[in-house]
Amino acid sequence: MSAADLDRTDLLLLAALQREGRLTNAELAERVHLSPSACLRRVQRLERDGVIAGYAAQVDAERLGLGLQAFVRVQLGRHDAESIEAFTAFVGQWDEVIACHALTGDMDYLLQVTVRDLEHFSRFLLDRLLNQAGVADVNSSFVLRTVKAFRGLPLPAR
Repeated sequence: MSAADLDRTDLLLLAALQREGRLTNAELAERVHLSPSACLRRVQRLERDGVIAGYAAQVDAERLGLGLQAFVRVQLGRHDAESIEAFTAFVGQWDEVIACHALTGDMDYLLQVTVRDLEHFSRFLLDRLLNQAGVADVNSSFVLRTVKAFRGLPLPAR
C-alpha cells in the first residue's frame, strides 16, 4: 500500500485528531482554519482513504485493575507456515496480549502483555503461552514505569 498524498491541512487535521479524537467538527475546523463543511469533507476523505483507520478511547489500565505490563519475546521451535499460523491464531485469542509484532533477529515475536498482577502473568505464561505447542523460548521484561506513552504517529513535515 502506498503512502497517501497529504497536504499541510490534512496533517494538521490528523495531528489534532490524534491529540483529541472527540473534537466536534466545528472545533476541529477552527483549529485548522477551515470552514466546517470543508473540514468535514477532508475528514471524510481521510476516513474513506483509510488514513484515519478508526476512533477509540484511551483507557487507563490501572483504573481497570491491570497494573502489570510486560514485554515478552517469543521464539518458535519451527518456522513453517502451519506453526506460524497456529501461533498467531492463539495470540489473537488472548486478551492479555495487547500487541504482537513479528521480529527479525534471534526472537520471532514481541508481545506486549497487560495483566492484573504477577500471579495473573504467571498463569498467562504457564497455562497459555508456554503450553502452546511450538513455543521454544520465552524471555520476559516487566515495565517499571512508562517514560513516554504512545501519543500518535509521527506525521511527515510539509
